[in-house]
Formats: sequence, structure tokens, C-alpha cells
Amino acid sequence: MSDKITNISEFITENFGANASYVEALLERYKNDAGSVDESWQSYFGELLAGGRPDPDSPARPAEEAQPAPAVKPEPAAKPASSAPPAPAGVETKAIFGPAKKIVENMEQSLTVPTATSFRDVPVKLLEENRRVINEQLKSRGKGKVSFTHLIAWAIVQSANEYPQMNKGFAVVDGAPSRIENESINLGIAIDIEKKDGSRSLLVPNIKGCERMTFREFLDAYNEQVAKARDGKLEIADFQGTTISLTNPGTIGTVASNPRLMAGQSAIIATGAIEYPAEYQAMTEAALSQIGISKTMTLTSTYDHRVIQGAESGFFLAKIHKLLVGQEGFYDKVFAELEIKIPPMRWSEDFNPALFGGDRIAEQTEKQANVLQLINAYRTRGHLLADIDPLDMAPYSAEELELENFGLTIWDLDREFITGGLHGEKTLTLRRILEILRRAYCGKVGTEYRHIQSKEEKEWIRRQIRQHFVDTEPLAPEVRKELLLKLIEAEQFEHFLHKKYLGQKRFSLEGCETVIPMLDQLVESASERGVDELFMGMAHRGRLNVLSNIVGNANTGDLAERIFTIFEGSSHPSFPADEGDVKYHQGAIGTRKAKSGKEIQIELACNPSHLEFVDPVVEGMARARQDQLLGGEEADARERDAVHDRILPVLLHGDAAFAGQGIVMETLQLASLRGYRTGGTIHIVINNQIGFTTSPEASRSSIYSTDAAQITQAPIFHINGDDPEAAYRVTQIALDYRQEYNKDVVLDVVGFRRLGHNEGDEPSYTQPLMYARVKAHPGVRHLYAQHLIREGVITAEELAEMTGQIVAKYEGILERAKEIAGGSKKRTELPPHQAEEDGSAVIETGAGRAVLSEIADTITLIPEGFSINPKMVGQLGRRAKMGTGEVPMDWAFGEAMAFGSLVKEGHRVRLSGQDSGRGTFSQRHALMYDTNTGDLWSPLGDIRSEADPLARFQVYDSSLSENAVLGFEYGYAVKAKNALVMWEAQFGDFANGAQVIIDQYIAASEDKWGQKCRLVMLLPHGYEGQGPEHSSARLERFLQLCAENNLQVCYPTTPAQYFHMLRRQVKSDSVRPLVVMTPKSLLRLPAASSQIEELTEGGFRPVLDDAAIEDRSKVTRVVISSGKVFYDLQAGREETNDGRVALVRLEQFYPFPSAAITETLAAYRNAKDIVWAQEEPQNMGGWAFVEPRLRSLLADGRTLRYIGRVASASPATGSYTIHELEQKQIVDRCLSADTDEISAASEPEVSEKLAPATA
Repeated sequence: MSDKITNISEFITENFGANASYVEALLERYKNDAGSVDESWQSYFGELLAGGRPDPDSPARPAEEAQPAPAVKPEPAAKPASSAPPAPAGVETKAIFGPAKKIVENMEQSLTVPTATSFRDVPVKLLEENRRVINEQLKSRGKGKVSFTHLIAWAIVQSANEYPQMNKGFAVVDGAPSRIENESINLGIAIDIEKKDGSRSLLVPNIKGCERMTFREFLDAYNEQVAKARDGKLEIADFQGTTISLTNPGTIGTVASNPRLMAGQSAIIATGAIEYPAEYQAMTEAALSQIGISKTMTLTSTYDHRVIQGAESGFFLAKIHKLLVGQEGFYDKVFAELEIKIPPMRWSEDFNPALFGGDRIAEQTEKQANVLQLINAYRTRGHLLADIDPLDMAPYSAEELELENFGLTIWDLDREFITGGLHGEKTLTLRRILEILRRAYCGKVGTEYRHIQSKEEKEWIRRQIRQHFVDTEPLAPEVRKELLLKLIEAEQFEHFLHKKYLGQKRFSLEGCETVIPMLDQLVESASERGVDELFMGMAHRGRLNVLSNIVGNANTGDLAERIFTIFEGSSHPSFPADEGDVKYHQGAIGTRKAKSGKEIQIELACNPSHLEFVDPVVEGMARARQDQLLGGEEADARERDAVHDRILPVLLHGDAAFAGQGIVMETLQLASLRGYRTGGTIHIVINNQIGFTTSPEASRSSIYSTDAAQITQAPIFHINGDDPEAAYRVTQIALDYRQEYNKDVVLDVVGFRRLGHNEGDEPSYTQPLMYARVKAHPGVRHLYAQHLIREGVITAEELAEMTGQIVAKYEGILERAKEIAGGSKKRTELPPHQAEEDGSAVIETGAGRAVLSEIADTITLIPEGFSINPKMVGQLGRRAKMGTGEVPMDWAFGEAMAFGSLVKEGHRVRLSGQDSGRGTFSQRHALMYDTNTGDLWSPLGDIRSEADPLARFQVYDSSLSENAVLGFEYGYAVKAKNALVMWEAQFGDFANGAQVIIDQYIAASEDKWGQKCRLVMLLPHGYEGQGPEHSSARLERFLQLCAENNLQVCYPTTPAQYFHMLRRQVKSDSVRPLVVMTPKSLLRLPAASSQIEELTEGGFRPVLDDAAIEDRSKVTRVVISSGKVFYDLQAGREETNDGRVALVRLEQFYPFPSAAITETLAAYRNAKDIVWAQEEPQNMGGWAFVEPRLRSLLADGRTLRYIGRVASASPATGSYTIHELEQKQIVDRCLSADTDEISAASEPEVSEKLAPATA
């Protein structure tokens, strides 16, 4: 505070310079109404009017923005005497008052500053083109524009950084001329303001600390100052501390300007009009393009000559010139800071062959060819430039798409080229070509389709892209409202659960909510295209939301009620199985009525936490329903395509799981295989860009998480999850493609994960940068709602009403759920343990003799004209004799009789596995091939049923996959409840590769989800000296899984037993999977044969007594065994059979046949020594399972012993010599006599022939 002010107007002019008129206008407003101005102005004016001398820098500003005024102010110079001549006599004069007077005073004041001016003409071709690219990209994101002035101002800031002397001011300190060393670049920007009365005013607020900003920050700060100026909200500090200014008279056509420099500033930069040089302004755009003429702009630098020299100003303008033509990565940095993936245009010299005359055909042809290469490159790699990441963190780039890589430049943009048919046009300008390509491939959807070999499919996809993304028609308002409604439902569902059940796991969909309206429209649109049933599979992320809003009735909230009831700590009475597993693993079936009135069924399959393992299960379920609907022959492609179009599988994946889980690739490989194709699956990747805590760069080596889908030539669409309309359009393309070509299609919906892996997780520990962006993201519902409000589709009031109705709906559903939970009796004790069944019952499963004879005739009669392999003639002859009973039957014949008789009775029989058509051991020959034509003949495939004409026998050789194929067959069996569905392992231990399917589905599905099936697993098992990997099917693992009557585990030893066991699996009222240890060497062992008569009556017997014992009273030892080892024991006993050892076979482990064993042992009243014999090591096989059960059955005085191999880390030895010694020891110990006899099944030449070690 110093001397009192006597002239307020002069004080304001001295302190605010060019802005003095604005400040005086504010002062007048303050005088009329103090509250009409900002608080900082109120304080300032109050002190000023009180006669004080207020410090213009006193209003507080944030420390990082405030710039202290110079320690001294420029010393005011004496006002120059007016040199204006007197007015002519007789001319009317009018005094200048108010703002206009201030301008006069300011201009006169500016004359006291000794200035000089530098001029420079700058070509703006590159500036203009890059600004156009920037604004196209910003427009697609719903963001504002970047002006020429923004970019020029930023170039000024960068240049002032390099030439800091251009930012220095002048002052007189203690009478001495001094240079003001400004620490920051405070750029003054001239803003033209139109007042209410139509008059205009020029304000020059400044942007402080520009040198510390990124371009994004500078752009925001610039726009903020403009908005404040237009709203009359500028503060005192906005005018203080300006070091260098920018003015733009070019906007009104001024070519060049010598602006006045206000005291205290270092320089003022003026930009002239952007236009073609005068001598070219009469030329057409086409002519200007051909000769490569750029618009230009004149830059002037008017500077304080006391502290800045002419050379410094010249260098400064030259620097601006360099930046505006793209040197030093100027535009690269701007694009990067705006997160624009499209590469900026580059400055380059123009070479137009057409201008040089002579024979330039080769050069013109090369340039034309380069354009065609550019078009192909965008089709192939344009997806890398697509704006698909809502967080703008994706690292994809495609520098190869820059024009310069094709010998093209900015000067070619308006020249015409042949397009090769792009957009249906023969020729287009390069600018239009780029516009089409970028709209098609670099928008909110990135499309990968060039890996597809089919020309027809690629052209079809291009037409769809053109329709949906180039020649885009706005979506109907009704569709847009439906999308918004589903977004609100999805978001509010998650918010509601988060609020009501804070911290409880639900694996939220937040950040990827677009999936819900996408699925909603998929269901509706699929119904329009003839789909009757939709089978869905997904992991736990978003499952509750999908159940509530897609599978269930979103209006009545039937499944939301189920979910809320579980959250309330109870289970819904309509879904008692919910107690078996957590809520986000459960499935459901719903029916939806489409707009057309047609109903479509939606089934979401149950799934464990093993993420992608539901994929093949869903495919199997869909294939089963398609087979049930199949009205014609399997070979009739038209019939197959028709049922494909009615049943649609949809799989939802996680991004990390899609890339990391091998079962995804295995399932994809099934898509076109004869026995597994389902007519195309729509794969939707819920891509939240993180796997638990692992970022993409640590979880995959591929560019995209979906790259595995390229192996099956599936088109892949990457969709920005912030654009529901893009998702809708891609959904329509995907459905049409699937229905047209019956192939897979992949939709990669890129979003983010709002919370942690679960709701109690803190994700910022491992992804701090990502979650900083996540927190700043308003959510897709907000963005889309605001977009529709701006376009007038809805109003803010309608949005609030829609949201309120949905919240009220959830509140009502919760009330019902609370009533259900409150009315349920609280469980206070554990439920009773389920008693295990006794597996002793024998179900009658015989087949009529006439039926067996008919089947035998069918499978042995070679079709006319079929050239069979000569080696098969003898085998078919033997099978014919087996059918008549002339010779005993082997395993393959007994199996064929089971398959054929079931088909005759109207049951579908399906067998698949690796080499199942011929059989691993060349025993089955269910598929034969014409030696001349390669045509296929399936002998059993010719059998038909009067009971059900659609019943068939089908056998398929699978891909070399266990996980996916077994999962597929499980899903098939779940839907084909009355069919015999079998999966056969090449060797039993190959089932190890499908352990998740076995553990999570086959063994546990009934307990977890109440889901039953009759699936059969055929696992070749037996010790023949073939080493650790081809001996054991790991029987012990299946027995360990047995509980609550969930499985059947059998080890049959005769063809008749095998026959009856297979038929029992279909005919029994009990529905449960069957695990079978099947033979290898026994397939041709004469001792392991049966008579045809054994098939006509009786059934599968869980226990086989020793038929060779004539006098049971002589027996002192009973050896109980299972499988092949029985024949070794039998062969050893034949040498010295004194009748003291009985050999009893346990054919079924589970359900354990306690009654049958008790009855069998009771017949040997003198046998005190009970032995369990097995080939497997003691820690494997059946011993651990049968021991406690057998001991519980033994009467007093009887003992139970184990005889078998000692415990081992691996299932078997690799040495045949050791194997033979081990096998002989087992026989010797069981029979208590020395013998060299083992069965032929264990002879090296037999086992090597049937199961070669190199298999």
C-alpha cells in the first residue's frame, strides 16, 4: 500500500494494459452491484475506490499457477504529446469515451516502447492436414476441436523454451535499465469478445507456466481461459504477469500485422491469414494440387528492442517455422499427448511425375501401385490404428501405414488415383481414399479379416464394413434407447449389489457394461434370423449381470430375485441346487419373447472357476440339440446347415484366459471338424485388459488376446467398449456372417475393470497407472447418455426417470428376496450324508437273438461296389461266424452288438476319440475306406430303428485333444439324456490331459449343479510291459472321486460283460457317468471271449465268481482281482490246480457291490485268507479304495492281504524284463506255488503287437 491514487483510470491502464477497458467495465458493474463481480475483483475494487493502491497480484492463486510480478514495474514514460491535427472546420466530432478511449490510451502508451518487427512466411500445408486429422479423431471421441491458433501457440511456447531471451522483459530499477528474467512462459492470448450490444472487445488473459505443460494440459488451459473470458469470469491474476503474447488478426483476412507491444512484455507474435499466395489464388483446387502449392501464413514478431535483438527474433521465428513443418517430432508429440494413434502427416518434397513431361509412365505407375498397396495395408493392418481402448493405454501402433512408406506425400492428397474398387469407385483422391480407409478400419472398431483365405468371405466382410462404418446410417431412436436402457440396467445392477452387499464377491462387470446391451441385441437379432435356442458359456466375471439381465426376465426380475436371495444367505426355493456351488458359477435357462412375438430359449451353462473349460461343454450341448433336430442324413449338408441356423452357441471369454488357456485353442480347432461342428460360434471377449493382477504384456506374447482365433480363419472385431452403437453394429455383422457361412466369429469388447479381481481386492497395488485412468473414467453409461442427450434422442429428465425406475425395480426385487430368505428355515445343522448305494443289482439288458443276427449280417455285408482292404475280408468273415455262434466273440464284436442293438431300440450312439474309428489297437474298424476312392463306410451306420428313425450310430476320430473333446462329449451327454455318448482315450492315461473336465464336471456336476448325464469314458488300461505311459488309466484317481453315488467305475473282463454294461448305461433309471477300464491285450485273447448266447439274457454282473471251482469247501484262499491280471492268475493256476484258490473278479468298483461280494465270499466258508491282487503299484489301482470296504465285509477269523507291485512314483517300469518278473511274482504270491505261467496277454510279442511302444 503506497500513496493514494488520484487517477483511477491511469492506474488501471498502467497495470492492465490492453485489458484496461475490460477492467474499467468491471469496475462500473461493481459500482452498480458489488456482487456482480468475482470476489477477487470485489476486494480489489473496494480498496481502489477507497483511495488505496491495491497490489494487482494480491488475489490468491494456486502456488503452481501463480507467477510473481516483477520486483519492479516498467517505469511509466511521459505521455507523448498528441500529434493528431485539429479537426476540419464544419465536421461533426464525437468524443471518445469508455473502452474505446482506453484503446487510444493504450496505443499511445505502447508508442513509448522501442520495438522492432521480424516477418516470416510459413507454409501451412502440414499444419492444416495434421489439424484435420486431429479434429477427426477428437470428434470420434466426442471431444472438442484443436484450432490453428492452439498449435501455433504451442509452437511459440516450444520456441520460447529454446530461445528464452524472447521471454525476457524490460524495466528500470533504481534508475537503471534492467532485463526482467522471467522464470515462466506466461503466454497472453488475444480473445475477441462480442458484447450484448454487438460491440466487440479484445481481452488478453494469459496462460501461466506453459513450459511445464504437455500439449493436452496447454490445450485445456487455453480453452479454459477462452471460456472464462466469454463468461465474464476472468480474475485479476489472469491478466497479470504476461511475458509474451499471441494475436491472430489473420482470422479477419489480415495478411500481416505489426501489433503494438505493451509495456513489460517481451514480444507479441501475430499470425496472418492462412491462404494461397496471391499469384495463385485464381487457380482451381485441382490445379493447385497438381503443382503442389501450399497455403501460407505470415508470422510477425514485434519485440522490445531494448532486450531482444533482431537475430534472436529471427531465430525464434525460424524455430516456429521448423516446428510447424513437423521437424523435431512436433506433431508426433502432439498426437501422442492427445493419444491419437493415427500417425501424423509428414513434410516432404513433392514429386509429381505428371508435371515433368516426357515418358514418365513408369514413375506414375509406381505411384499408382503404391496407392493400391496402401489400400491393402490398411485392410490388413488398419486395426492397429483403431481407437478401441477406452483408457487409451493400448500399445498398438502401425508406423508402416504412414504415407511416406508408400512413396506418397501430403502433396498427393488431392490428386486422383485408381482405387481397385474401393467403396465401389474407380478413382478417388488420396484424401478420400484415406478417409474411407480410416473410417472403415481405424474407428471404434478394428477389424482383422485378411487372414481368411476365402475371397468370397473377405469381400462379404468388406461390404459389411462399408455399410456399417463408412456409409453409416444413424440407428433408429428406439434401438438407441434400448441400448441405453440395458446400460442403465447393467450399471445399476452392479451399483445396487455394491451398495447393499458391500465387500461381497460378485465379480462385477463394471467397465465392460456394453456387453449387456450387446447380448440383449444379439438375442433379439438372433431370433429375427431364425435362431430358436441359444447356448451360452462364460466364466464368473459378469455372470450375475448376465443371469439377471439377459437369461432372466429383466422386467420381472426372476433371476435377480434368485441372486438376491443367495446374497441374503439363503437359497431360492425354485433353485435348491444353488447350495451346491457359489452364485457366480450357477447356470440357468430362460425364455424370452422377441419383438416379433417369437420365443427364444437361452441357456447359460454352469461353469467352475476354471474359466474357459465351459467352452467345449457349450459346444457339445449345442451339437446335441442340433443332432436331435436333424431331419435328414448326417451327410446332407443342407439339413445340417438348417439345424445349425436354429441353434446358436455363444461363448464369453476373458482376455487373459482367451490368450492363456490352451483349451480355448483346442475348442476353436473343433469348429470345422465333422463330428464337432456347430455351425459357428459367436465368441465375445470381455476384455478388461488385466488378468487378476497381471497386465497384458506379462500375460501374452501376441499383440491381441484374440490372436489364437486366427488359426481357424475366424474374423475378429475389436470394439471400443465405450461405443455401444459400434458394438451393436458388429453384433449384426457377426450374426449375419455366422448364419451365412456357419463359421466362428470373434468380438473383442475392450473396456476395463472398475474394481479389483473381486470386490475386496485393491488393484492399484499392481496397476497404479491404469487405475488412475479408471478412476477418471465416467463410465460408458454416462458417456452414452450424454451423447443421446446432446443429439436430442432423450432428455436429462427422461434419463433420470429411466434410472429411477430401474433402481425402484431392484428395490422391489430385494424386498421379495428378503421375504423369501426370512421365510426360510435357518439351517442349524449339517444335512445328512447321502448313503452310498449298493452296486450289486443286475439289470436285465439282453437283446433278442434275431436282432443280434440282423446286426451281425449288416456289419459284415460289404456294400456293392465298395473296394475293401483285403486284410479286412478275413476279419469280416470271422465276425459273421461270431454272429452265428460258430466261433466265440471277441471284444470288438461284443461292442458292435451293444451299439447296434441300442440303435435298433431307438437310441443314438455316439463314440469319439483319438483313432476311435479304427481303434487304437486296430480292433474296431467301425469306419472303413474304399481302397480306390477313399469313400467312407460305417457298417454300424447303416442300422436304422423303427422306434426312432433318427437314431444313429456315429463314430468320430477327434483332434489330438483330450480336454476339449471330453468336455464336448460331456456337454453332448448332458443334452442327449437317452443316448449312449462315449469318449475313448487312445491310452488310458491320456485322460490326464482332461483332469479339469473330469474333476469339475463329470465327477462333481450333479452335486454342484444338479446336472446329470450318462457319459461313458473308455480308458484302455492294463500292464503289458509297455512302460509308464501306456499302462495305467489311473484307476485310483477316479475311485478317489467317487462319493454320493456320483459315478460308476467298472473294469469288465469279458465281451459279454462289456456288452451288458454299455446297454445298462442307457437302460438304467440311474443317470450317472460311467468310467470304464477297457482292455488292450485282452481284445484278442482267446480266454477273454464270450458266446453269442450270453448276450440274449441276463445283465452286467458287478462280481464274477470262479466258475472253475467245483468244490467250494476245499477253497482256503479267495483272490479278488479286477481286469487283466485275472487271466494271468488263471493261467498260473491251470498248471497246478488243487482247488484251494478261488479267483473272484470285481467288475464294478463303484457303486461298490457289497452284497454281491458278501454273498460270494459266504460260499467259501473255509477260506480264511482273502487276497486283493492287482497289477498296479500299491499306491495306485484299486487297493486304497477296496481295502476299507472289504475289511468291513469280512467275518471274524478272515484276513485281508495285498498282493501287487510295491508303491512306485511312476505307474510302471520301462523294462520288459522287470515287468515280467513283477508279473510272475504277483501270480506266485497269489497262488503260493512256483510257476512260469502268465497269460498270453502279458507275453511280449502279444503286447508289442497290440500296443507298440512307439504308439
